[in-house]
Order: sequence, then C-alpha cells, then structure tokens
Amino acid sequence: MATSKGNAPDGAKAGPVVKWNVAQLKSSYVNFANANSTREEVVLNFGLNNTWDRATPEVEVELGHRIVMSPYAAKRLAGDPCQADHRVRIALRRTQVRR
Repeated sequence: MATSKGNAPDGAKAGPVVKWNVAQLKSSYVNFANANSTREEVVLNFGLNNTWDRATPEVEVELGHRIVMSPYAAKRLAGDPCQADHRVRIALRRTQVRR
C-alpha cells in the first residue's frame, strides 16, 4: 500500500494522509476514450479499437471500462493535472536551490 502526504507550506494546516489501496488494481491498455455528461453525472468510457483500416465504414470498439462520477468530482479531476504540474515545478525549483 502506498502512502502520500500533502506538502503544505510552513504554518498551513496539513491535509489528511491518503493511503492508496492497490490490492485490487487492474491496468488496461486503451486506445479509445469518450466522455458524456448530464447535470447529474459525467461518464467516461474507455475501450479498445481493433480496426486498423481507417477506410472501413463501420468501426467496432470493445468498451472495457466505464467510470461514472459527479460533475464536482469531474471538475476536480480536470483541474488536477495542472495543479500537479505546478507542484512538480515548485519541488524541482526547491531541489535546485538546495544543491
């Protein structure tokens, strides 16, 4: 089980420790993704397109995973990559200053 701690600035209140339980984690390769949304939910579909000929009039995609989440969770997910990238840049700057 992996553990992650939030890096809070000095004097700021640290958030809870997140414990990632990966005991039942499964990884899959996908080359197709689709998103649909309503007011109540956001649906992400992931699958595998085995059709290599692009001239084919019909393409069959084997959907392997469907993730359904609230719009609030989807908004956090959409914003997180930018925040994570910013955190990585800050961490790299701090390491370069210490050297």
